[in-house]
Amino acid sequence: MNPGFGRGFFCVGRGNDRTGSGMVSEARGAERARLCSGAAGLGITLAPAVAEQLLALLDELARWNRAYNLTAVRERAEMLTHHLLDSLSVLPALTGGRVIDVGTGAGFPGLVLALADPDRRYTLLDSNGKKIRFVEHALRTFGIRNACAVQSRVEDYRPTPGFDTVVGRAFAPTARFAASCRHLLAPGGEIVMMKGRHAVSELAGLPGDWRVTVEPVEVPGLHEARHLVRLRLADDAPESPLQERT
Repeated sequence: MNPGFGRGFFCVGRGNDRTGSGMVSEARGAERARLCSGAAGLGITLAPAVAEQLLALLDELARWNRAYNLTAVRERAEMLTHHLLDSLSVLPALTGGRVIDVGTGAGFPGLVLALADPDRRYTLLDSNGKKIRFVEHALRTFGIRNACAVQSRVEDYRPTPGFDTVVGRAFAPTARFAASCRHLLAPGGEIVMMKGRHAVSELAGLPGDWRVTVEPVEVPGLHEARHLVRLRLADDAPESPLQERT
């Protein structure tokens, strides 16, 4: 049994309690179960406390969304798949101890990854002040100490040392993202882009000094094609042939 959702985890109320609070608790328990089951489908075990933090993150996002319009996704079940599970899908692909989420928006996938993966350091980068303020609020609210928020254009952000993994989710076409983020990579680092069904066609125009791997990803409950496009700078060949995994 997956330890993330064993006996004693569900908060379902007492006996046949059908009061408002009991029904809310029961719905929350079902939502946690769905989240943990979906994460398990991605090969990730979520501790109960982490699952609850991730759902509370959606609560905060929904509250801020009413005033600030941070994301277009507002229906709760869709938020769970598109924000939480979709964000978690990139976790198994990360390498190294320093990760930057470029174009994090309201903190996805960066906030989700930082909560689920406390042993890495995450930088969440975006130029939109309104969205970065929400990210900073979430970092404080949930006591996330392994992540920081930075408001900057990616071209202007030049930290040292570089990052082991640069993550991007629907930020820019592949060739433009690679060109914009190249300076962020540590030696031997990797760019990992979260893409939809047109992942391969977007590779047109990518310079030949990148080694490219495209990996299909199935996100539980998300009925849309997903791929991870992984880029590493070649150090021994002028050409970077595409490798596509099936």
